[in-house]
Amino acid sequence: MAVAEHSATQGSATGSTGFTGWLASVPVAYWVVGFVLLIMPLIANSFFLFQVFGWAFILGMIALSLMFLGGYGGMVSLAQMSIAALAGYMVAILGSSGIDSISLFWPWWLYVPVAIIIAAFFATIIGALAVRTEGIYTIMITLAFAAAFFYFTRQNYTIFNGYNGFANVVPPQVFGINWRTPVPFYYLSGGCAVLSYLAVLYVSRSPFGLALQGVRDNPRRMAALGFNVFFHRVAAYTFAAIIASVAGILLVWQNAQIAPGTAGLPAVIDILVIAIVGGMSRPIGPFIGAIIYVYLRTFAPDILLTLGLPGDRFKLLIGLGFLLVVYWSPDGVLGLWDRWKERRAKRADPLKGGAQ
Repeated sequence: MAVAEHSATQGSATGSTGFTGWLASVPVAYWVVGFVLLIMPLIANSFFLFQVFGWAFILGMIALSLMFLGGYGGMVSLAQMSIAALAGYMVAILGSSGIDSISLFWPWWLYVPVAIIIAAFFATIIGALAVRTEGIYTIMITLAFAAAFFYFTRQNYTIFNGYNGFANVVPPQVFGINWRTPVPFYYLSGGCAVLSYLAVLYVSRSPFGLALQGVRDNPRRMAALGFNVFFHRVAAYTFAAIIASVAGILLVWQNAQIAPGTAGLPAVIDILVIAIVGGMSRPIGPFIGAIIYVYLRTFAPDILLTLGLPGDRFKLLIGLGFLLVVYWSPDGVLGLWDRWKERRAKRADPLKGGAQ
């Protein structure tokens, strides 16, 4: 009995110490950013909460799914926006919308998980075909799926209502809260973004994530060690699809509508730009890229008009910014930050030859 009590006490102490050690290992900057985001509704107005931060969280999650595939699996998929849009379409079809003749009006606790499952199954099919190729061929196959999905939804009126899509697709009032108002939607999208970020961190450090990174670096050696290379790659597509699907549902709730243009080729390329600009090396990169993209997308027309240029040329600024970041740092903004820290460390340490 005494031994059992001592073991239980020791285990409890070890668990407590482990949790305390984990909290202590979190950088101070993360706590600061988390605190600022938590009190953001006290600082920012409704436009910034809903249109800027809400949209950035959603795009960041879709780009995060791409970053997981590309950064940890070495597979660049251009179908992530299509997967997100499929989940959004399923919410409109299975739930409620302005098209009563198509929508089935299921309860939210049923159509939300079913929408995620359908989108994940679609991604699994894409992955099962795409992982048989490498490099540019993988990109082209996923791009072909994205293009096919766009044209199919635009031409199909029986299920997807063709070019018009669906309108009046609003989130359910759970706990009596209107989740489409700025503050609740900010916390809803931000909470989903944080959970997605933590999920990617956890999976990347799990046995599956470590095996996936091994498959990325040397698939032949991993196969020789007994790992199922095909399974790990396809499972990565499925996991990434869950994140993209949740973002797609949030996107259709934010816009209260969905149409083929939601998953058009410009939107597909935008997700790739966001992931690359932010950085594909760490999960925080896509969210940095999303913030930059949303700010440029929102305020670039006003800047161009101030300079006497047409406001519809905002894509020009986004393209120039993308070229500058890629030219100076192939690893995106995260790469610039890492190099700045290295140069600062060299200047501070004479043994590294940086001091004069």
